[in-house]
Amino acid sequence: MAPPAAASVAPPSTSTASSVFLLRRFPSPSPASGRRPAQQPRRARLLLQVALTSEVSSDDVAAEEAAAAPKIGRRVRVTAPLRVHHIVKAPDLDIQGMEGVVKQYVGVWKGKRITANLPFKVEFQIAVEGQPKPVRFFAHLREDEFEFVDEE
Repeated sequence: MAPPAAASVAPPSTSTASSVFLLRRFPSPSPASGRRPAQQPRRARLLLQVALTSEVSSDDVAAEEAAAAPKIGRRVRVTAPLRVHHIVKAPDLDIQGMEGVVKQYVGVWKGKRITANLPFKVEFQIAVEGQPKPVRFFAHLREDEFEFVDEE
């Protein structure tokens, strides 16, 4: 009986990305005699490679965090026409022209860059009729959707 066919694997690269290899044997038919008939072809193993991390240096991530850090806590005004629908007490609210405070930058999480397309978390407060206190809500915005307000 010949040894099973093996898939060739390239040596791992020296990059920071890690890979997972999955080897799977397909089940072979088991005839009553316990031997494989000669007319059936052998099945090869399946090799799957999955990338777990992206090629991002820690210097790039640190620079991105450092660039976003001075923006946190600053007052901003929304310049783009945006409607938010997630506020129960004020459904279909247009937040263009409203002012809020940048609370968090979510483009980097646990030291790794993530693909947040709305990376700035901004807190707003609106007065709602029948509510003694203003209603506080958050919205995620891109940097081109707001401008910084100079506090004098």
